[in-house]
Formats: sequence, C-alpha cells, structure tokens
Amino acid sequence: MLNVILIDDEAHVRLDVRQKLEALFPNEINILTEANSVTSGISAIQEHKPDLVFLDIDIIGGTGFDVLTGYPIKDFEVIFITGFNDQAIKAIKAGALDYILKPVDEDELNEAVHSAIENSKKENQLEKLIQISTDFFKGVKKKRIVLKTSEMVHAIDEDDIIYCESDGNYTTFHTVQSENIVITKSLKHAEEILSPQIFIRCHRSFLVNKNHVLKYDKHGFLISKNEHKIPVSSRRKERTLQQIF
Repeated sequence: MLNVILIDDEAHVRLDVRQKLEALFPNEINILTEANSVTSGISAIQEHKPDLVFLDIDIIGGTGFDVLTGYPIKDFEVIFITGFNDQAIKAIKAGALDYILKPVDEDELNEAVHSAIENSKKENQLEKLIQISTDFFKGVKKKRIVLKTSEMVHAIDEDDIIYCESDGNYTTFHTVQSENIVITKSLKHAEEILSPQIFIRCHRSFLVNKNHVLKYDKHGFLISKNEHKIPVSSRRKERTLQQIF
C-alpha cells in the first residue's frame, strides 16, 4: 500500500483527488495528510515519510518545486497537479515526471497512480528528475532533459543533441557521443521539451539543433559538424535556412 500526501492550496481540489483515489484505489492508497503551502508541505513530508506526493505547482509561499528542493531526501514518487501553464508543463516533461491537469480527470489520475506504483518498485531516480525539472522551470541557461527508455533513464544536455528523428510514436535522439536514444514519444514531445530558439523543425520527421549545423547542400540536406545529413522539406526550406543561417 502506498502512503500518500496531498499538497494543494485549493481545498476543493484536494477533496476531489481524495475522493477519486479512495474510489479507484481502496486497497492500494492510504492518504496520510494534506497541506496547502510550501512550509506545511515540507513539514508534512518530513513528518509522515510518504511513498507518493500529489503536488500543485502554484501554492501558498511559492511553488511545488520549492517544496521538493526544500526537502533533502527524495525517497518518494511525485505526481504534479496543475492548471495549464506552458513553462511548468515543459519543466515537468523535461524531467520526465508525471502530472495531471486540473480539473482532475479520473482516467489520467488512474494512469498516473499506476505509473507511480510501478516506479516505486524500481531504483529511485527522483532526485535527478527533480533537479532537471527545477532547473528547466527556473530557466537555467544550460538545460538538461531526461529521456526514459524501456531499460534506462538518460539525463543529457541539450547542447549534446544533434538532431531528433521520428518514426511514428518513436523518436530517436542522436547525440555527440554517438549514442542513439530511442523513446516511445512523438516528435511533438521533443519539440515541447527542447528550446525552440535552438531546435528547428526542418522536416515533418526531423528536429535539428542549429548549433550543430555547418552547411546546407544542393540536395536538400543540412550537414552537421560530424557529417550527419538531416533532410529539409521543401515546405520548410525557406524558414529553416532563415532560422539557422
């Protein structure tokens, strides 16, 4: 059974999540307590040592990221609950953490909790994921992202990604270390977590890091510093060349 804490400054949201959890997971979830601020959230985690924390982004006294960075031991799972905020969502995705949007959808809640239950059985990576999410949220210049494969969690610098290539619901990240990291996400997901000032959608299936591009050849390919060839679609050619050169 997972011991749970709810941290949100809206009482009706906490009640809604509580009722849904009790209905969906009567034998798997034990709600220990609730909190509504950064201070009370940190205290609740410190006192009760939960397995799982439901955490709002905007709470009294700061943000959910302040709660996480304010408690030194990251030995629990986190599911963010948030109203739609582009920067917050990008930060959560960059750290490959789970989240659900308000108003809370029962199916999304169900999926997120099942994921947390599975993650609790594996080696805990939360501290790394939280650090990357927090840095992304605060706009730290050198951004890192988390990529989860079926076998491993990768934390990589944006600067080390040469280009991304999609094949349906799979996206391959080609890196300067000559490592190809394949995740079960679409190219749209890559666009959402990478810096739009640096990564250019040059083709329906390709996203390129403009800082790695050396030239554009007459056959319609961008050539990277290490001789990768990335296609440019005719529809995106003019804009791509303007953005890169």
